[in-house]
Amino acid sequence: MPSTTRVAIVGGSLAGLTVGLLLRDLGYAVTVYERSAHKLEQRGAGLGFLPDAARYLVERCGVDIDDVSTSTDTIRYLNRDGTVAHERQVRYHYTSWFTVYGRLLEEFGSDHYRVGMEAVGFDQTDDTVRIDFADGTSTDAELLVCADGVNSVFRRQLLPEAERRYSGYVAWRGMVPEEALPRVTAAALGDAITYAFYANSHILVYPIPAPDGSVVPGHRLINTVWYRNYDEGGDLAELMTDDRGVRHDPTLPPGAARAVHVEEMRAHARARLPKVVADAVTYCDDPFVQAVYDLEVDRMAFGRVCLLGDAAFIMRPHAAAGTAKAGADAWALADALAASPSIPEALRAWEPGQLKIGRDLTARTQRLGRASQVEGTWNTPTDDSLFRLRDEGP
Repeated sequence: MPSTTRVAIVGGSLAGLTVGLLLRDLGYAVTVYERSAHKLEQRGAGLGFLPDAARYLVERCGVDIDDVSTSTDTIRYLNRDGTVAHERQVRYHYTSWFTVYGRLLEEFGSDHYRVGMEAVGFDQTDDTVRIDFADGTSTDAELLVCADGVNSVFRRQLLPEAERRYSGYVAWRGMVPEEALPRVTAAALGDAITYAFYANSHILVYPIPAPDGSVVPGHRLINTVWYRNYDEGGDLAELMTDDRGVRHDPTLPPGAARAVHVEEMRAHARARLPKVVADAVTYCDDPFVQAVYDLEVDRMAFGRVCLLGDAAFIMRPHAAAGTAKAGADAWALADALAASPSIPEALRAWEPGQLKIGRDLTARTQRLGRASQVEGTWNTPTDDSLFRLRDEGP
């Protein structure tokens, strides 16, 4: 593909950088536009590092996956008294958002990574797409990839009928250095992904790289994800509103949760969770909250424009596959473009497979959410509950 073929990617997080790198490798002239005024800073927490998420760094950059991720070989379910209820031998890798973002951005470089560029809309003809920005400027491209996340401006423009649906629960999340935990707690949580269940709730705990990237046991972070039910009306609104009266959606960032909610959460942890798991929760200084939503689309390709990653499907995080879905979208898009001289034809060929992956994954994560948060039937490690993108087995 000639380098004069211009690609505009809106959204400079993991999805945008991955597709940008892949399309640049094909010979496209790629520019990534990120709305934040600066390169993205430390955010989020742990990620299940599935093969589709790790693929670019491993295959194209020669990165050893063990240099950018932690791993465990055991899924462990604990009883309330801390004894082991079930174990299953499965190897998982985990990383952090910032670890992956830093490596991808280093590979992409800064010359065509434009910050402070808030895209607000687009218009397309048969041959080009014009992207408009909040500062009054615009740019033209032959392909627009919308990787602008869960609050996608372009999804609202393309599919105004597609609306998020609140699941009925949130994820309280946090990270704590292993060395800050009691020794017995760090030892109990450092060698497995650990689950604990009780009525209408569950939590999982696993090690991730430290902020400096260290994956050495004893110097990592312990990451917690605790799903708790909140009514959509007053309870959710109250939880997601900070001390200044600002409502956050879908993420209440670290340091923004009001003290009354943090104190209630910690007291509930001590009352209902195994002690080592409760330690991981209560020793975290700055817990944050992510409201859990569902959103499905029936289209991802629109002429010379496509939706990718969370800009298309918003899936519950129980399969740890959101980043992997974005990676799979990006690799499949690159393959389709390489196989067709026509961008619209390539997008039409690409769309059905990515819609199927998104629908299947959405359905599976909804099943898991109902099983844990409503029905109380998810209490052993099954094939359905494994971290994976596709449904073809363990």
